[in-house]
Amino acid sequence: MVLRNSSDPNTTLVITDASIKNDIAMSISHIHLANCSLIKTVHHAFFVMSSEVELFTIRCGINQACSLNNVSKIVIVTDSIHVAKKIFDIGSHPFQIHSAVILNNLRNFFIANDSNSIEFWECPSRLKWRFHHEVDKDSKSFVVTPSYPSKTSWEFCKKSNSNELIKLWKITF
Repeated sequence: MVLRNSSDPNTTLVITDASIKNDIAMSISHIHLANCSLIKTVHHAFFVMSSEVELFTIRCGINQACSLNNVSKIVIVTDSIHVAKKIFDIGSHPFQIHSAVILNNLRNFFIANDSNSIEFWECPSRLKWRFHHEVDKDSKSFVVTPSYPSKTSWEFCKKSNSNELIKLWKITF
């Protein structure tokens, strides 16, 4: 089934993964069309939750897949299917901005052709499936060091915000 879908010229595989080291998140998505890697995206972020990073990676992949010509089917492959379910969760959750953008992209994708479709596949990292293993390896092998390690800590940010607030109060009163 994977080989059939990955070789179909109208099917795009979006393989995503993310990891966090030292409060620095790395999200990677690879987009394959007809068994050829087309696009690789890499994003870094500081002090975000792993669920947000995973959803952001899916968002970037869907955005890029929807912009490709002659694509009628998008297959999202992720090791965090529980996060992908947040896209269609209409309840209140902290990742609604990502869900809204994804749903807008999908709405435009489905309006373009009503036979377009999307599928979500779960692929745990332990399976070491060829395409997902490559993305998983990339996401875990990153080395990003902040420019000012002491100034990117959570405590430093809280202290800095507190100092600014105290200055404002002193000026006001």
